[in-house]
Amino acid sequence: MTVESTAARTPRRSAGTKAGTTGTKRTTSTTKKATAARKNTGKSTEPALVQLLTPEGKRVKNAEFDPYVDGITAEELRGLYRDMVLTRRFDAEATSLQRQGELGLWASLLGQEAAQIGSGRALRDDDYVFPTYREHGVAWCRGVDPTNLLGMFRGVNNGGWDPNGNNFHLYTIVIGSQTLHATGYAMGITKDGADSAVIAYFGDGASSQGDVAEAFTFSAVYNAPVVFFCQNNQWAISEPTEKQSRVPLYQRAQGFGFPGVRVDGNDVLANLAVTKWALERARAGEGPTLVEAFTYRMGAHTTSDDPTRYRGDEERLAWEAKDPILRLRRYLEASNHADEGFFAELEAESEALGKRVREAVRAMPDPDHFAIFENVYADGHALVDEERAQFAAYQASFADEDGGK
Repeated sequence: MTVESTAARTPRRSAGTKAGTTGTKRTTSTTKKATAARKNTGKSTEPALVQLLTPEGKRVKNAEFDPYVDGITAEELRGLYRDMVLTRRFDAEATSLQRQGELGLWASLLGQEAAQIGSGRALRDDDYVFPTYREHGVAWCRGVDPTNLLGMFRGVNNGGWDPNGNNFHLYTIVIGSQTLHATGYAMGITKDGADSAVIAYFGDGASSQGDVAEAFTFSAVYNAPVVFFCQNNQWAISEPTEKQSRVPLYQRAQGFGFPGVRVDGNDVLANLAVTKWALERARAGEGPTLVEAFTYRMGAHTTSDDPTRYRGDEERLAWEAKDPILRLRRYLEASNHADEGFFAELEAESEALGKRVREAVRAMPDPDHFAIFENVYADGHALVDEERAQFAAYQASFADEDGGK
């Protein structure tokens, strides 16, 4: 069984042990041993990792999760590869557009394509998704036009799509709050008697938020049909995972009474299989699951971040060798599931997508500078009126001497 189910326990003091110096020494000794164990990574203490496809593109057998992907066809495998390639191309174009001043900000998913596409393709149409602000690949799987994602980052709309049109909620900027939204929605599904499931995406940094702990508590107590999908990309902006948790993140589920599993986040097949399993548990009334997709954020946290200030090139190079797209390509080629014609055609489609996105964004109107003052109060407010007037005067100060803008 791959799912972690045995909780780590702190050694208890025997009934005959007295508090005092002896107890202090024992506690200190235990702390030293625990610290040494945490440093001893890469050995038998390393958490189990569900992997179906190695970085070299070799298929790995897994008795527990193979049944969820055994029936996958060559066409479906090519579809997964296409999804990842086009998502990466769109993401790269969005990053470039921000650098050119067309977007205010962008959060890249570079390196996390397998986690998002694999889990996104495991969903049924009637399942509901609660994303953060980086789930561009999941949005692609749910049929959200890539250009709709960019309106918010350009400041011309408050989301860009109807969440109920494809069961994909608007992006959530507040860290971790969407896990509570997902839990409440899942509880509602149960009351409605539906057999669909809910999935909530969040990062390793969000796992330290109180909202996530509360969502775990409610989902467990009410046996809600929700999958918590944590993309552990190793960095919460500049804070590494080891400074956020003393145990692997998936083990946190133990304390709330539901299973957790760690999956190779760069293996699209493993993410597909594990998410299908977790969703089936939810639909069958078996309650929540925590999936930790162990992956890596290849780029910056957002375009306002400089990752070279807190991590080294050697770390990135090590993860580049585990690239999710290259991994699946190697498997497709070795299995004769795709030829050069397929890859060339996909490259052309990728460039066409980049061009379409670029033209669409540049055709978007500039944000209304005064929209921020609207809808603050239903009947207006003197302070808001004053601030609007001050902002108008500030904007007017940029006018040319001849009065042109």
